[in-house]
Amino acid sequence: MSADRRPVALAVAPNGARRSRADHPALPLSPVELAECAEACLAAGASMLHLHVRDAAGRHSLDPDRYRAALDAIRDRVGNALLLQVTTESAGLFGPAEQIAAARALAPEALSLSIRELWRDPAVRDDAAAFLQDLGARDALVQYIVYDAADLALCARLHADGTLPQRMPHVLLVLGAYAEQRSGEPSELVPLVAAVPTDWRWSVCAFGGAELQCVAAAALLGGHVRVGFENNLALPSGQRATDNADAVRTCRDALTMLGLRAASCIETRRLFRDVSEAPATCNPSGDSP
Repeated sequence: MSADRRPVALAVAPNGARRSRADHPALPLSPVELAECAEACLAAGASMLHLHVRDAAGRHSLDPDRYRAALDAIRDRVGNALLLQVTTESAGLFGPAEQIAAARALAPEALSLSIRELWRDPAVRDDAAAFLQDLGARDALVQYIVYDAADLALCARLHADGTLPQRMPHVLLVLGAYAEQRSGEPSELVPLVAAVPTDWRWSVCAFGGAELQCVAAAALLGGHVRVGFENNLALPSGQRATDNADAVRTCRDALTMLGLRAASCIETRRLFRDVSEAPATCNPSGDSP
C-alpha cells in the first residue's frame, strides 16, 4: 500500500440505538459480541469503532457500567489498535442532563454528541457549556453530530463565542434519517461540506443503500467515513452484508480504488486531535499524552 496515498479514517458503527436481531442476526449487542465484531472490523480495515450499548431488555443505554464492560471486552480483544468512541445519543430516551451525567461519569477518550440534543433544554445550557469546556480541558476527542445545515450553523455560532472549545472541531455529517426511513444521497453532501468552516475536520455516514456512494464521495472531497449496521445493512449490490466486517472491507476496497487508503489507529487519532502534535501510540486510557 502506497504511503503517499491520503489516509482516510474508517470508522464502523456496528449496532446503533434502535436496530435488533430481527433486523440482522449478526447485530452485535453483548460485550463479547462487540469484542468479536471489533476484532473482525479491525482486520477488515477499520481504525475506529462507534459504540452503543444496550440494557438487559435490549434498549439503548447510556449506563457507564455497561459501557465499561463493553470497552474492557473490546480492549481485551484488540488492545490499542482501535480508537473507541462512545455515543451520548438520546434516542428519544434521555434528556440533556442525563446525557451529560453519563458522559461525565464515564470520561471516555472519544465521544460523539449532538449539540441539537444538548441545547434543546434552555435550563441545561449553562451546564452543557461547562461540560463542553471540561471535554476541551481534558483533550477528549469530541465529534459533533450534524443532521442538517441548521445544526452546522448552531455549531459554528457556538464555536465563534467559545462554547465549543476546540480550535478545529470535528463534525459528523449524517445523510438520511433512521426515524424517517429516509436514505442518504450523495447530492446532500456538497452543500453541507461547503458550509463546514475552514480547517474543521469532518466525517460522513449515511442511512440506506447509497451508503458507499455517500462515503466514497466524502472521501474524495477530503472527509473521513463511517459505515456499519447502525446506518445500513446492505452491500452496494443490494445483498445483505454478512456482518459489519463485510461493510468495512467493502469500504476499504473502495478507498483503495479511489487512490486513498484506510488510516491506522495512530493516524486516526492524529487526524482527530485538536492540536498539530500527536502521540506516538493510540492511547485508550483518555490520559493526556
